[in-house]
Amino acid sequence: MLVSVTERTREIGLRKALGAKRRDILFQFLVESVFMCNVGGLLGVGLGIFAGQGMANIAVKVAKVVPEWPTVISVQWMVISVAFSATIGIFFGVYPAIKAARLSPIEALRAE
Repeated sequence: MLVSVTERTREIGLRKALGAKRRDILFQFLVESVFMCNVGGLLGVGLGIFAGQGMANIAVKVAKVVPEWPTVISVQWMVISVAFSATIGIFFGVYPAIKAARLSPIEALRAE
């Protein structure tokens, strides 16, 4: 997110020059950060489910280690992992969002 703020300095300056308040800029970057982390968390949960079922199928059909191997998927841990991803998004998105909100519109438009 810090790189995103640096790359989008002109956009931030333009938004501030057109009347966006600090909270608007702060909200934009926090929403982006949390959204990206939640998408990553959901992809991780999906990949974990897919890998778990795949390994169970390999153990049953290919390796013939056990006659059956049921996969146990806990909804509670899926929710905890996605919530943890959102928390990481908030934690690591706050500093870049504050940095973006504090930019002067004149300095931001001048930078390239």
